[in-house]
Amino acid sequence: MKRVLTIQDISCLGKCSLTIALPVISALGVETVILPTAVLSTHTMFKNFTCKDLSDQIEPIASHWKSEDVHFDAIYTGYLGTVEQIDQVKEIFRTFRSKETLIFVDPVMADNGKLYPAFDMNYAQKNATLCAEADIIVPNITEAAFMTGMEYREEYDAHYIKDMLLKLNDLGPQISVLTGVSLEKGKTGVMAYERKTGEFFTYQNTRIDASYHGTGDLFSSTCVGEIQKGKDWRDALRIAADYTAHTIDVTIKNPEKPWYGVDFEATIPELIGMN
Repeated sequence: MKRVLTIQDISCLGKCSLTIALPVISALGVETVILPTAVLSTHTMFKNFTCKDLSDQIEPIASHWKSEDVHFDAIYTGYLGTVEQIDQVKEIFRTFRSKETLIFVDPVMADNGKLYPAFDMNYAQKNATLCAEADIIVPNITEAAFMTGMEYREEYDAHYIKDMLLKLNDLGPQISVLTGVSLEKGKTGVMAYERKTGEFFTYQNTRIDASYHGTGDLFSSTCVGEIQKGKDWRDALRIAADYTAHTIDVTIKNPEKPWYGVDFEATIPELIGMN
């Protein structure tokens, strides 16, 4: 059985980060090891949430794993709260990476043209150095703009997206993926660039007019799990995009009208059935 280490925060209530990564990757038949960077009472869309930073636990946990000769087939990072945590994660890469270890980085820090309130340009530039050490990166257009220095645009064409992917490639990853790419009306999806082949890959599905917290985590977690199941990265992106869109659609139709996350629990059986 393959083993994935995922490093990100855990929001006790909220359906995001580790509370999505752990069940989704596990459901795909992959052992999932977690390294929480912080514990929050809820995700940050709630008011008056509590947060306990766990930076001081990262090195001792990693040292214990090293003493036990633990091996990871993939290391997947999501939301990292500080510049210091990025440095700690880079050290984990160096400690546990082998030739077979996939490094998958989701540089969660921005959306809709703006950095999240807790972050600044120094953090964005530090995230670029983390992406440099990855095999696959999956920023959205806003995150990519901050890391590459390109102008953020809400309206764009394929040429703009390809230029952005080439600039992401210059950072150093093997495969650069842009999420939330809409190349025609009513469609959204991903575009990617592979360093080894110099080829672009595009996948678009129907755009659903709704936004929920944690959908990026759902996409990334599904993609990581599918790759570890043996899927080609292109197929993994397709499955992850379709599964995320389907889960949003199911959530919209829920008469209870959940607002703080998607009903991935209801759709996991369908994800398993795709394999």
